[in-house]
Amino acid sequence: MPAQGAELSAAVAALLKHDGAGLVAAIIQQFDSQEVLMLGWMDNEALRRTLSSGRVTFYSRSRQEYWRKGDTSGHFQYVKSVALDCDGDALLITVDQVGAACHTGTHTCFEGRELEAVVGHRS
Repeated sequence: MPAQGAELSAAVAALLKHDGAGLVAAIIQQFDSQEVLMLGWMDNEALRRTLSSGRVTFYSRSRQEYWRKGDTSGHFQYVKSVALDCDGDALLITVDQVGAACHTGTHTCFEGRELEAVVGHRS
């Protein structure tokens, strides 16, 4: 675990645009297949832990606590890269996912949850 008391660098923190709860969306993507696995939420501390530990840490909005993916489920996410979008309000974290990414036990949080939509085409 990262040393307690350390903070996210001021340079990185200045780039983030947090929502009203102080959180930033974190899109989790499998590094080799490019498959989108899930979306979680991070505050500065969760991002600091993720950047400094090699494992993904989220902030649970419902439990109001930090959780590191895999500690209770065994479905670990090992960090491969972290990028910030152009607006500073979303992160893209590529990982090596071990086991299911979704708390429901599915491989991704989007599996089997497709919505009907009109398919668009370029002119």
